[in-house]
Amino acid sequence: MHRRTALSVSAALLVAAPLLSACSGETRPGTAAVVGGERITTSALQAQVGDVRAAQNRSEQAATLIANTPQLERIKLGKMIQLRVLERAAKDAGISVTTKEIEDARKAQEGDKGAAALEQLALQARVPLAPGQIDEDLRFRLLLDKLSERFGEERIIEPLTKASEALDIEVNPRYGAWDAKQVGLGPVDTAWITQRTRPEQEPAGA
Repeated sequence: MHRRTALSVSAALLVAAPLLSACSGETRPGTAAVVGGERITTSALQAQVGDVRAAQNRSEQAATLIANTPQLERIKLGKMIQLRVLERAAKDAGISVTTKEIEDARKAQEGDKGAAALEQLALQARVPLAPGQIDEDLRFRLLLDKLSERFGEERIIEPLTKASEALDIEVNPRYGAWDAKQVGLGPVDTAWITQRTRPEQEPAGA
C-alpha cells in the first residue's frame, strides 16, 4: 500500500438525549459520547486507552511515550467518533473495505521489518495504537483513502461533514465538544483528513 489513509435531527435528539443526559442536565454516568443514537461507553473508551498504556509500559521508551500522550483518553475518543463518521460517509457513498484489503495493507506496512517493528512505530504515532488496534486503524485509513479518491482531497470534508451532522453527535462535556463541520473533537485537528503519508514514513495511526 503506497498511501494510507488514513434519522432526522429531531428523531436523533430524541434517541440521544436520554442516553447522554440524566435529570438536572447531568451527564449520564458511563457515556463518553452518543453517535447516531448509539453510545460509546466510557468503559469501551477506557479499554482502548488501557491497551495503549499497557503496550507503552512494555516499551523501552515507556516514560517518553506516556509523557507525550497526557490527553490519551480524549484523543482516542475523537478517533473512535471519527471512525463512525467515516463509516457513515462510506456507506452513503457505497464504499466498503474488505478483510483482504486490510490484510494486504498490514503486510505492506510490516514490509521486511515485521510485526514487532510496526507495533513499536504505531505506539509513537500521533494517535498511538496498541497492537490489537492496528488493523482497525488500517480500515480507517483505507476508508479515508477511498473517500478521498471518490471526492478528491479538496472536497473530502464535504461528505464527512454531512455524515457528522447526520449522526447528531453528542459528547460528554468532560471530553470537550464535537465540531461537525470540522469533523473533530475541539480543539479541532483535521490533519487526519489530508494526510497522505507513505508507510515507510509513518506506518500507522498518524
